[in-house]
Amino acid sequence: MFDAILEKAHTLCDAAHGGLNIYDGERFRNVAAHAVPPRFVELMRQPFHARPIQQRLLGGDRYVHVSDMMARAREDPDDPIGRASDEAGIRTLLVVPLRKDGALLGYITAHREEVRPFSDKQIALLENFAAQAVIAMENARLQTETREALEQQTATVEVLQVINSSPGDVAPVFDAILEKAHSLCGADHGSLFLQDGEIFRAIASRGMPEAMTGPLREGIRANDSPLAQPLMAGEPFVHVHDSALDEDPNWIKRALDVVSSHRTLLSIPLRKRDALLGMIVSGRFQILPFSDKQIALLENFAASAVIAMENARLLTETHEALEQQTATAEVLGVINSSPGDLVPVFDAILDKAHSLCGAEHGSLFTYDGKAFWRVATQNPPTAQFSELVRGGFRPGPGNPFVGVLEGEQIVHIADIRQGAAERPADPGLRIAIEVGLRTFLIVPLRKDNVLLGAITAVRREVRPFSEKQIALLQNFAQQAVIAVENARLLGELRQRTDEVAELNRGLEARVAEQVEELGRVGRLKRFLAPQLAELIVSRGDEKILESHRREIVVVFCDLRGYTAFTGTAEPEEVLDFLREYHGALGPLVSQFEGTLDQFSGDGIMVFFNDPVPIPDPAAHAVNMAVAMREAAGTLIADWRECGRDLGFGAGIAQGYATLGQIGFSERSGYTAIGTVCNVAARLCAEAKDGQILLSQRVNVALKGSVATEQAGAFALKGLTQPIVAYNVPLAVTQPALRVIEGGGPESV
Repeated sequence: MFDAILEKAHTLCDAAHGGLNIYDGERFRNVAAHAVPPRFVELMRQPFHARPIQQRLLGGDRYVHVSDMMARAREDPDDPIGRASDEAGIRTLLVVPLRKDGALLGYITAHREEVRPFSDKQIALLENFAAQAVIAMENARLQTETREALEQQTATVEVLQVINSSPGDVAPVFDAILEKAHSLCGADHGSLFLQDGEIFRAIASRGMPEAMTGPLREGIRANDSPLAQPLMAGEPFVHVHDSALDEDPNWIKRALDVVSSHRTLLSIPLRKRDALLGMIVSGRFQILPFSDKQIALLENFAASAVIAMENARLLTETHEALEQQTATAEVLGVINSSPGDLVPVFDAILDKAHSLCGAEHGSLFTYDGKAFWRVATQNPPTAQFSELVRGGFRPGPGNPFVGVLEGEQIVHIADIRQGAAERPADPGLRIAIEVGLRTFLIVPLRKDNVLLGAITAVRREVRPFSEKQIALLQNFAQQAVIAVENARLLGELRQRTDEVAELNRGLEARVAEQVEELGRVGRLKRFLAPQLAELIVSRGDEKILESHRREIVVVFCDLRGYTAFTGTAEPEEVLDFLREYHGALGPLVSQFEGTLDQFSGDGIMVFFNDPVPIPDPAAHAVNMAVAMREAAGTLIADWRECGRDLGFGAGIAQGYATLGQIGFSERSGYTAIGTVCNVAARLCAEAKDGQILLSQRVNVALKGSVATEQAGAFALKGLTQPIVAYNVPLAVTQPALRVIEGGGPESV
């Protein structure tokens, strides 16, 4: 997209070359270049902080326009851009910012190799292309965020699936976590360490050389590692932007000395209830700090690793732990199979949790910041109790849920009857006592210390829950939090998808407008010269078609012997012949910047220097005629093998003519009228096979750039004075053409 924008912008603004840079809030970086000299490209591709020109954009300037970069280089000889601009031949510079909601995203540059300032229209046009680049960047950003969210969700599900499929075996889980985390975060290498007292041992590694993994498996002491020491002190993570700047002589000496090229390092702790269990270390071989999103993503994978470790610990303790893990896997399966639908997830969580914890009944509640709402229940003791908890409720004084609201990790009441007489009579607590409930456990659902709800487990006998059972219920509460978070992320993802779809619809509308414009150009090109059609569309009006006078060079060319050929050939053969002839000569008109006036049988009329003025129009005209003669020579050789004796001739004249539109509304053309056209036509009529006759004015305008020879003075029809003409002689490589006496055109 950037390459296309640069190419079109520079072409329409008549810029020699330039580039597109983006800004990440600290440094500028080139992402696209068009026709820039190699030496200057190397300098452009190096990220850099704001220089005077960029500081003006950061200050809010609409654009920066430097008429003469050489003068700027003399004023500031230490500016590398000024020196490089001088070396690259850049004289005039235009810089247009890319902005969204006032924020600078980057800029587009346009260079000219001569001192020629850009016009207001050209500046406005480049600003329009800059706006299109901003739209492309915003669209790409939304698509990238959507893709990243999908990739993260997929990776999380895959890790959870590995957890489910590897009960008690954390090795494949850690390998999967490292692979997914490092792939999504752009890490080159790293390891997952578990803490054993003062020693951290690598349990899994990725992208590390064998000479390094051995020492890491043996373990490193926390005091020898600045990546582990701060984590033990409670730091949320350790981020080393450039390890080469670290002066610690014990920089993981036995391990990291093996690799001399690591630069950026990040360590994320594995914690459970504030207890440090290990860490994930991620590294990059270049100086490229991790972003906040990447750090958060690694923290999420670290949380998955902690879940895996905890699950494995529970599974290795007893057969009961195995049953618990199976139940957890089944709940996760329900989470994976019910994206966005929390009801079956909550039912599965309650069913498994109460079964494994030995609870007779309980419920799962969500909390909206004001009241608790029951969303699932298991085995309600009575219809009255079920009806009580059906709607939302706000716990009153003495209700166990008050402790959850106050931030307690769990509320565990061995016997709710004890001291009930002294506590305020909360309606819910009173009914619970009346139906015979005794032991009561509440586990909150929290995400980042925000209360989302709670799970209750109740027994009819006085039998407190064990620490393992409490831990198990907390694990199920965490699964419920994951389900809630998944539903939230899915809702956000759908919203982002809708936003991207809306942007795409807008982009499609813009594309439709551009296609309509291209169609208009195509329709105009059917009746007008390509340059003329493009000028009309680019300027938005047809004033260029109005009659005007200008000096032009006119070329007439046609075939010798064409009339005789058409008199004996079939119409289909004549049409095939003309298609081949026009197909060979027609593209040369655009190649040499000519304007095609007409195809008339074998006759072709082309003029130069209008509607687009060009330098040396005479040279363009003669070079086109020579190229046409060469192309016709190849065709003539083939035709003569089929018994068709044909030749080629051309006439070229220079002078003033009146140009403008002719025709009517349904069909019109653009032509030139004047003596110069008659002179070119008469010279073409006098030209013999292989000759290109030039008027004396054309010959003088060539200034010797093309070899010519005097062909004599010709008395041309309609002119009172003879015309001195010159011929462009044939090259020795053109045997198909020969000079035939009296070979004038027969259908001009």
